[in-house]
Amino acid sequence: MKLLHVDASALGAHSVSRGLTAAIVDEFVRHHPGVEVTYRDLHAAPLAHWSPTADEKATAESAKVLQEFLDADVVVLGSPMYNFSIASSLKAWIDRITVAGTTFRYTANGPEGLAGGKRLIVASSRGGVYTEGAASAMDFQEPYLRALFGFLGVTDIEFVRAEGLAMGDERKAQAVDGATAKIGSLLRKAA
Repeated sequence: MKLLHVDASALGAHSVSRGLTAAIVDEFVRHHPGVEVTYRDLHAAPLAHWSPTADEKATAESAKVLQEFLDADVVVLGSPMYNFSIASSLKAWIDRITVAGTTFRYTANGPEGLAGGKRLIVASSRGGVYTEGAASAMDFQEPYLRALFGFLGVTDIEFVRAEGLAMGDERKAQAVDGATAKIGSLLRKAA
């Protein structure tokens, strides 16, 4: 089994999504001895935004990023919500893996995803609460990720969500504990 671990948070050691992705990967390694893990930190080593006139180095890096995604059986993605959506570093990565003829194609019946057969686990962190109430209309993070990866053919998508992180220490601790508890059930499902 090959697992691709991707982090996008700019918060380093203070990042909740990074802590969750690390816990998910640790559990996978514990339950699946021999799993091969590839790690990509999109904040520490950001990709340039996509350009049709990319130089040779950027083109080579794009090919490497795409191959990491194609090779993965499981993708563990850390996605903090920034301004109701995803980090721009994550968008740059997505632009490298969304490749016509490789991860999707257009047919007479419409688009067809070519990157199916993968499991995607997204560790989502949010300062507010966006799963319910008035703020749910401002959630452009999870619906976007579901739609984008669905377009690529990835339909086994799960979210480990910690939200309300900026709503006080007690609420943050509860959110992190709840998200951490969900990790075990995700792996039991895979067994």
